[in-house]
Amino acid sequence: MKNLIYSLHKRYQNLGSNLNYFDGIASLALRLYLIPIFWMAGQNKLQHFNDTVEWFGNSEWGLGLPFPLVMASLAISAELGGAVLLALGLATRLICIPLIITMLVAIFTVHIQNGWQAIADPHAPFANMQVIESAEKLEKAREILSTYGNYDWLTSSGSFVILNNGVEFAVTYLVMLGALLVLGGGRYVSCDYWISRKVIKSKR
Repeated sequence: MKNLIYSLHKRYQNLGSNLNYFDGIASLALRLYLIPIFWMAGQNKLQHFNDTVEWFGNSEWGLGLPFPLVMASLAISAELGGAVLLALGLATRLICIPLIITMLVAIFTVHIQNGWQAIADPHAPFANMQVIESAEKLEKAREILSTYGNYDWLTSSGSFVILNNGVEFAVTYLVMLGALLVLGGGRYVSCDYWISRKVIKSKR
C-alpha cells in the first residue's frame, strides 16, 4: 500500500514538473482575457471624459471622490496603459498594482451595495433581496413585451435579464490580476521574460 501511495505521489510530482514548461500559457490566457476589458473601459471613459469626471466627483448620483479630474485621468491611464502593457507582457506585475486599485475602488464605491451577482438570478445561492425582488419586475416586463412587441424577435439574440451590477465581475478581474501579480507575464510569451533573459546573459 505504501509503495502504491509513493508511486502515485511520484507521478503527481512528475506531472507538476512537466507542466512547468507550459506555465506561460496560464499567464497568457489571463492577459488575453483582461486586455479587451480594460481597453474598452478606458476608451469609454476617455470618449466621455467630461461625463466621467462629473461622475467621479458627484456625491449625489456619482462616486463622490475627491479630485475627480485627477482620479478620472489616473483611472483612464491605468486601464488603457494596462491593456497595452498586458498585451506586450511588459511590466506585468507592476501594472497589475494600479489595475487592482481600480478594481477595489469599483468594488467598494459602485458594486458592493448591489451584492454579489452581476446579472440578477433569484435562484442563485447569493441572491439578495434586491435580486429576489427583480424576478417580479422581469416577469412584468416580459408580459408587456409579449403583449405589445414582437417578443420572438426581441429575444432572438438572447433572453432579457436585469442587470444587478454586483461585485461578481469586478471580483473575478481582481482575482485574475492577483494571479498575474504572482505569475508575471509568463515564460516565452511576454516581453518581461525575454528582457529578463537578456539581463541575465549580459551579467555573465
